[in-house]
Formats: sequence, structure tokens, C-alpha cells
Amino acid sequence: MVTAETVSRGDILLVALNHKTGSEIRKTRQCVIVSPDELNAHLGTFIVAPLTTCGHHYPFRVSCRYDNKGGHLSDQLSAVNRVRIVERLGNLPDTTRIEVLSVL
Repeated sequence: MVTAETVSRGDILLVALNHKTGSEIRKTRQCVIVSPDELNAHLGTFIVAPLTTCGHHYPFRVSCRYDNKGGHLSDQLSAVNRVRIVERLGNLPDTTRIEVLSVL
């Protein structure tokens, strides 16, 4: 199980985003941890940005590649409990992580 002690900003995780309403994303998605490591170490929740391959490219959506697929980070940030994390998939490259933080 992925715990608060084992996640870091820039990690790419598979997260169950069910129980949402309206146009919010509501399925298991690849997400990037965007919350600071200080928060991640002390709380049971993390702030994530889902990765998406569809939708419009806006200046506030950072382009990135993961698992040989192009896409961008969604603007639908969510706070999720650690129990929603299915598995760790990898990390964003440092240059992409820096760009994400500057956009946020």
C-alpha cells in the first residue's frame, strides 16, 4: 500500500476518482501528486492533478508524456485520501515537475 511516508510531489499514481459529481473526473486515472512533501508527510490526503489525453490545451494545462502517451495535466485538482491510491506508476521528469509548479 502507498502511504503518506512514501509519496512525493511529482509521483505519478493510479488513483480511484469515483464518487464525483457533474463534469468531475470519476474513474481510476493516472494522477500526479502536486501537494508539497511537507503536507504529504503529515496528512492522510494528497492533492493530485489527473493526467488526460483529451480536452483542449490551455496555458494552465502542462503538457507531459507518460508511458509513451502524450497528454497534459488536468486543471481538475483533487484532494484524495491515501486509500484511493491503487499503485505507484513512476515520476514526472524534473523539467516537467518544475513547469507544473510554476503553473500552479
